Amino acid sequence: MPLLIVLTNLYYRLARLALLGSSFIFLPVQTSAQTQTVLLPVSTSTPFSESKPDSVFLKLKEKMLTHRQNQHKTEEAICLQQMSQVLFHLGSYSQAVDHLLKADKIFRIQNRPDLLGANLNILGTVYYYNQQPADAWAQFREALTIYRKRNNNSGIAETYALIGHMYEKQLNYDSAYYFQSEALPFAKAANDTAVLAMIHENIGSIYEDKAIYDSANFYFVLSLEEYRQSGKIIDQVEVINNLGDVWSKTGNFRKGMLFARKAAELAAAMGEKYQLQSAYRDIAQNFEALKQFDSAYIYLEKSRHLIQSIYATENSYQISLMQTLYDTEKKSAEIVQLNAAKKMNTLLNFGIAIVVALLGILAALVINRQKVRIRTERAINEIDKKVFEKQKDLMESEMKRQLLEEASLKQLLDIKSRELSSHILHLIQKNDVMEELKLGLIEITKDDKRDQKKQIRQLVQKINTSFSKDSYWHEFRLIFDKVHPSFMTNLTRLSPGLTPSEIRLLALLKMNLASGDMATLLGITSDSLRVVRYRVKKKLNLRQSESLTGFVQSI
Repeated sequence: MPLLIVLTNLYYRLARLALLGSSFIFLPVQTSAQTQTVLLPVSTSTPFSESKPDSVFLKLKEKMLTHRQNQHKTEEAICLQQMSQVLFHLGSYSQAVDHLLKADKIFRIQNRPDLLGANLNILGTVYYYNQQPADAWAQFREALTIYRKRNNNSGIAETYALIGHMYEKQLNYDSAYYFQSEALPFAKAANDTAVLAMIHENIGSIYEDKAIYDSANFYFVLSLEEYRQSGKIIDQVEVINNLGDVWSKTGNFRKGMLFARKAAELAAAMGEKYQLQSAYRDIAQNFEALKQFDSAYIYLEKSRHLIQSIYATENSYQISLMQTLYDTEKKSAEIVQLNAAKKMNTLLNFGIAIVVALLGILAALVINRQKVRIRTERAINEIDKKVFEKQKDLMESEMKRQLLEEASLKQLLDIKSRELSSHILHLIQKNDVMEELKLGLIEITKDDKRDQKKQIRQLVQKINTSFSKDSYWHEFRLIFDKVHPSFMTNLTRLSPGLTPSEIRLLALLKMNLASGDMATLLGITSDSLRVVRYRVKKKLNLRQSESLTGFVQSI
């Protein structure tokens, strides 16, 4: 039995390849994750209510000619658009494009932007299936521009969904998901259930291809509910089939079987043979997975018979339509030929004279154009040369200005550095003198003359007080900030808890002063200076091995 299943399955694959290898696009197209009909914009109804497409095409053509005679241009364009869809579904891409371009011209002349946008979306879809992705992109872009100007949320959503579907067929899932996601908010804003259902089905298909089955199931369920709300039975069948595929791929073959049977019931009720054969095939695969090979064989045979029936039916449809097109075009050609023959004799001699005159005029124009082109090129070259020289002079002037500005800034920085150094030297000298005076007064206090001690102590106290005054630090800060403009700001940001005296110490370290000079400027002893340095390192969270001076220089 397994061998029988394999052989039957091989037969099914060969038959399907033969079917897809033909030009009968009236059948749905099998994508990588879902069975889906050829995608056309959902806002444009496709006139396939008749059982025979050739009859549909003839009726549409009769309506189109009637509208043309009555000067109903918009209705004429809509008929052309619908005729193109019949041609497209039967694989006549070039003729479909021709009808769509005629409709495009009328919509533009009649200033019907919404109808033009829908027509551009159909044209983009036909271009894509005709292996012209660049032309398809151009149509979709123009449709988006039109819909955005019109604030047509439904049209924007539909166009984004078409672009995403195009990327999905190219297996570019990231871009496909991006455009489907872009389409969603516009479809929700328009409350367009049909477009929402299509978008959710496409997203589910992307997740199924990427083997993310939980997300695929979620979006297929959403799509199914929306298709039910919009009354699209055929689309429901496709989504139910997809749900069955998801459950089968996750190993739940019995649940996959339930969905496949439901799809088969709906397809049979609608008379949709292709959907029915697809459901039969899924049922057979689930039976095979459940090791029920007899049942699998039965449903494979049903699927195979349906494929043969579909192939024969669609083949007859295409032959009938092609014959209709041939007869129509033949009659049109005969009429045109008869009309042309009447005018030919009258126009022939006149045409020869015009051709001779035109050739003479053309030769003169070519010679004159060549002369003008040479003169124009010379003038342009001269202008380009002058522009180049001007640009060169401007660039040289700008470089000189920048060099002068750089030299001026360097000179200013040098002056400020010398000014700061001079200020520091002045402070050191002042504090040295004060220190000597202090030491001398201390020596005097050691004398036994008691009457002088009190006054001298008061004087020493005043000198000590003068050491703690920081009026000169304000001036130092102003000069220091000009030389090192961002140092204080960065230091405060790194450690907001530093005291003013600790900040002064770090500023003096930035200037690379010796420890003795720093102690003199701060009015403390060398031992006190070491204590302060230790305390500052701790506040800055520096390790014992790290250099405080090196850290300060890096700020």
